[in-house]
Amino acid sequence: MIEWGLAALGLVILLLAGDALVKGAVNLSLRLGVPALIVSLTIVAFGTSAPELLISVNAVLDGKPGLALGNVVGSNTANILLVLGIPAILSVLHTSECNTRKTYIFMLVGSVIFIALAFMGEFNIVSGLILLALLSFVLIDAFLEAGRHRKANAALMLTEADGEEDVEGADPDMPWWQIIVFLVLGLIGLPLGADLLVDNASIIAQRYGVSDAVIGLTLVALGTSLPELATTVMAALRKQADVALGNVIGSNMFNLLAIIGITALVGPIPVEAEFLQFDLWVMLGASLLIAPFVFLKQDIGRFWGVALTGLYLAYVTIVLT
Repeated sequence: MIEWGLAALGLVILLLAGDALVKGAVNLSLRLGVPALIVSLTIVAFGTSAPELLISVNAVLDGKPGLALGNVVGSNTANILLVLGIPAILSVLHTSECNTRKTYIFMLVGSVIFIALAFMGEFNIVSGLILLALLSFVLIDAFLEAGRHRKANAALMLTEADGEEDVEGADPDMPWWQIIVFLVLGLIGLPLGADLLVDNASIIAQRYGVSDAVIGLTLVALGTSLPELATTVMAALRKQADVALGNVIGSNMFNLLAIIGITALVGPIPVEAEFLQFDLWVMLGASLLIAPFVFLKQDIGRFWGVALTGLYLAYVTIVLT
């Protein structure tokens, strides 16, 4: 039970430290004059994925690359089936009103390229650079698209001060000392939490006779998907389906391209046969399941919420057995 407690403590520290880092970095950037748009596209995106990134890097450095890959693949599967499923049970997700076609296509293309690279046997420096190049393309496209959207709606835009308040974690009245405290807590807490979670998750895997990859696909992946689940539940209750669907698609794309891309530069990530035979295809299949809601303007109702959640529970059962 001690290992479970320490793993849970590591996860809590990771989530709190990631939130602190985002708040500190966002307000520091805005104080230094960095536009709110750039902060949203870069610092917030990287900061909210910092826990997964630190877990993956720590896992590779500790000689447990299966946990790193399992974390990403499991998180992406959980994001589609569970993070969209549970909110849809609570409140119908009116995704028929959303326009996420382009980002969804980017996610599918990224998933296919990710699987193709996995069949090379391992993710190495070359694989990492390819994934990061794709990430750069996506970020540049998002930056240009946001710029065009701002110009088209210039007459309706708020003041720059109001725009800054729309950025996650932004507080125009935050004092300098508080910004520094948030940054320090984030920078100290992230590696500490990642180390606690990775070490104790590995001990749990050994104790129950399962691989690091299985723990990554289930325990660690589910834990690191909790922030996305919380965000999506609140978005569903507030009738903001675009936020819910966009959050999942963006998170999945960032997991594949950024987290494995950066981690592969730290050390090679061998791909176990189980990933090639089952888990990667489940991840891709889960992504394809939401195509009708993206392209045919269908809402994700309670029936589909139950179906998606049930599929995730079935997947976890199969992985654990």
